Amino acid sequence: MGKVVSRSELVSMRVQLRNEGKKVVFTNGCFDILHRGHIDYLTKAKALGDVLIVGVNADDSVRRLKGDARPIVEQEDRAAVLAALAAVDYVCLFEEDTPAELIRAIVPDILVKGGDWGVDQIVGRDVVEEVGGTVRTIEFLPNRSTTKIIEKILKSATQS
Repeated sequence: MGKVVSRSELVSMRVQLRNEGKKVVFTNGCFDILHRGHIDYLTKAKALGDVLIVGVNADDSVRRLKGDARPIVEQEDRAAVLAALAAVDYVCLFEEDTPAELIRAIVPDILVKGGDWGVDQIVGRDVVEEVGGTVRTIEFLPNRSTTKIIEKILKSATQS
């Protein structure tokens, strides 16, 4: 089994990780064009526990959230690139617009989102806190975003 896993594989692994006393950290996102901000964020998330699981919005979900022009990178490629990172232990694609069902299925010990989210806005917070887990936010590196990269590419293309 590789690092990109199905939801059912992840649920089975979660049982084993819990039995081993491993602290599981979960985060999620589109991760459309991977950049330094993502690497910093994922590295900090991993440092909060033993195992980092990243839920990745599938292509249809990204289109619903970000518009028809997104994602730039297909879901299998986004998952593979994330799985290649040292900080990431497992990647699981999800079709829904939020990771609520995935979070309910695995019940991580620590739920993490970027600092642009208030803790009270984080999907799955109730599930994690109900079992004594924690919810954290991690500040982003300033001026690092997929949107800014796309804008720069578009600007560069129109100046050529």
